Amino acid sequence: MSRARTEEQNRQKSFTRRALLLGSAKAALLSVLGARLYYLQVVDAERYRLLAEDNRISMRLSAPRRGRIVDRNGIPLAVNRQNYQVHMVAEQAQDVDRTLDALTHIIHLDREDRARVKRDIAARRSFVPVQVKDNLTWDQVSRIAVNSVELPGVFVEAGQSRHYPYGPTLAHIVGYVGAVSEQDLTGDPVLELPGFRIGKNGVEKVHDEELRGRAGNTQVEVNAVGRVMQQISRVEGQPGHDVELTLDMGLQNYAHQRLIGERSASAVVMDAITGDVLSLVSVPSYDPSAFTRGLSSSEWRSLIEDPLSPLSNKAISGQYAPGSTFKMVVSLAAMEHHIGPQEEVYCPGYMDLGNHRFHCWRRGGHGRMHMRDALKQSCDVYFYDIAKRLGIDAIASMARRMGFGQTVGIDLPSERTGLMPTEDWKLANIGERWQGGETLIQAIGQGYMLATPLQLAVMTARLVNGGKAIRPHVTRRIVGVENITEEVKEESPDLGLMPLQVKSILDAMDAVCNERRGTAYSARIHLPGWEMGGKTGTSQVRRITASERAAGIVRNEDLPWRRRDHALFVGYAPVHNPRYVCSVVVEHGGGGGSVAAPIARDLLIETQRRDPMDAMPPSPLAGLKE
Repeated sequence: MSRARTEEQNRQKSFTRRALLLGSAKAALLSVLGARLYYLQVVDAERYRLLAEDNRISMRLSAPRRGRIVDRNGIPLAVNRQNYQVHMVAEQAQDVDRTLDALTHIIHLDREDRARVKRDIAARRSFVPVQVKDNLTWDQVSRIAVNSVELPGVFVEAGQSRHYPYGPTLAHIVGYVGAVSEQDLTGDPVLELPGFRIGKNGVEKVHDEELRGRAGNTQVEVNAVGRVMQQISRVEGQPGHDVELTLDMGLQNYAHQRLIGERSASAVVMDAITGDVLSLVSVPSYDPSAFTRGLSSSEWRSLIEDPLSPLSNKAISGQYAPGSTFKMVVSLAAMEHHIGPQEEVYCPGYMDLGNHRFHCWRRGGHGRMHMRDALKQSCDVYFYDIAKRLGIDAIASMARRMGFGQTVGIDLPSERTGLMPTEDWKLANIGERWQGGETLIQAIGQGYMLATPLQLAVMTARLVNGGKAIRPHVTRRIVGVENITEEVKEESPDLGLMPLQVKSILDAMDAVCNERRGTAYSARIHLPGWEMGGKTGTSQVRRITASERAAGIVRNEDLPWRRRDHALFVGYAPVHNPRYVCSVVVEHGGGGGSVAAPIARDLLIETQRRDPMDAMPPSPLAGLKE
C-alpha cells in the first residue's frame, strides 16, 4: 500500500514538474511574441506606416514638353507635334506574339520592333503598358480602333514627337533627338520614361538639359499587386526653355538652295563684329525627323556608307588645304616681321630652292610684285620669297592667332581643329626634320596644313573687325537662362594686329574682286555700295602626272571628280564698311574664282539685302588711311 502511494506521489510530482516547464516555455514564447509585437507596433511603427503608405501610393512621372528652337526672328526650327502612339498591356494581350501578328497587318512592325517590344515587356510587370510604335497616321489609328476586338491589350494614346519643319536645310545645326541609351542615364528619372527622347546632335545635344525641362508627376493609389486604383494628385511638369539661334532662316534657306546643286560643299556666313553665325550650310544633308521616328538598319547603313558623308557637318569638321586663301595670314606675318607691303619681289614663274623648282600658277610669271598685287593676282612666287625669309614657325604663330590649328569654340559638337604644322610638330609626329621647301608650299596653303570652312570665315572676320579674336556662335539666347546671353556678349580679346596693316590686307582683297586682273573680278558685285572684297583659293588634291598629260589629260576637269581640286573663297561686304564675312568650299569643284567666288557673291548679296543686323555701325577700320 505504502509503495503504491509513493509511486502515485512521484507521478504527481513528475506531472507538476513537466507542467511547470511547459508553462514556462509558453510564457517565454509569449514574452518574445509580445516583445516583437511591441517593437513592430510601437518602436518601429512610423517606419512601417511609411512603407505601407508607399505601397499604397505610387508616384508616376510624366514627360515635360521639350523647348522649341527658333531663329533670330522667332521662326520655329524645331517644334513638338502631337502624334499617336500605340501601346500594349501584356497581361491583357495574353498571347503577345499573336497580338503583334494581328497588329502587323495594320502597322509596319519589323523584326527589330518586335524584339524591342518583347524586351520592354520582359523588363516590366505585366500590367504596365509598353510603347509599340509612335507617329501613327490617322488611318492607322482608325484601323486599330475598328479591329480592337482582335487586339486585346492594345490601345492608342496621344503623345508628342519632335518635328523639324526645314528638314535637311538645318539638320547639321539643329541636330535631332533620339532614344535614351544606357550611357545617357545620369540618374534623372525622366530619362527612364518609356519613349523619352534626348538631344543626340547639334543644338538639340548642346542645349539638351535646358530644352528638356522637368518632369511632372502624378500620385496614384495602387492595390497590393501595384495596379492603379485611382489618381490622388497631379503636378504638371516644367516645359523646357526655348533656344533662340543667331541664324537667319531666310538666308539659311537661300544658302542651302544655292549650294544644293553641288555634290559636296559647305558655306559659312557670319557677322564679323558679334560672331553671330547667320548661315551655316553643309551638303549633302539628311532628314533629322528620320532619327526621331527611328531609323531602320538599312536606312542607317545607307547614311554611314554614303561616300559623300551626309551626316558630317563639313562646315565645322571638313578639313581642307586652304590654298591661296591662306596668303593673307602670310602677309600679316611678313608685315609684323618688318617686310613692308611696298617691298617688291620678282616673279619669273618659278623659284628654285636647292635642287627643286617651285612653280607659280602662272607659268610665264607675274613680273615685279608688291604685296597688294601679289594678293590681287595670287602670285605664288611672292609668297615663296617672303615665306623663305620668315620661316614656318613665324607663319604658324600668326596662323594660330587668326584661328588655325585649333578649335575656334563654336557651340556645336564635332568641331575639328585642322592642322597648322611647325618644325616641332613634324619631328614629333613624322619623326623627320622640317625642310625649307615645305615652308614654301605652306605659304600658298598647301602641304600639311588643314583648315575648316569655319576657320576660314573666322580668319576673315578677325581681319574685318580690326583684329578681335571673335568667337563664332549659333546660340543667341536661351529664354530664362541669363548667363548664356551674358557669355555671348563677352568682348573679344585683341590680337595685337596693327590697324593699318589689316587695312592694307582688306584693300588688297578689295582689289581681288573689283580691279581687273583680280582673280575674282568676274564674280564681283555690281550693285553700288554692296561690293565685296575677298580672296580665291584652289586647293590641289592631286597633281596631273606626266603619263596622264601624255594621255591627253591636261585640265583639272579631265580628271575623275574625286581627283579634282577643291574650290575655295573667303569674302566680306560691303567693302566701304565691312560687316559680313563668308567662306565657301566646294569639294573637287575646280577653280576658286570660277566656282566658289560666285556662290559667295550671291550669299553676300542676299545677306546685305536681308541685313540681319538691321543697322550696321561703322567698321572699326573706317577712316584709317594708309
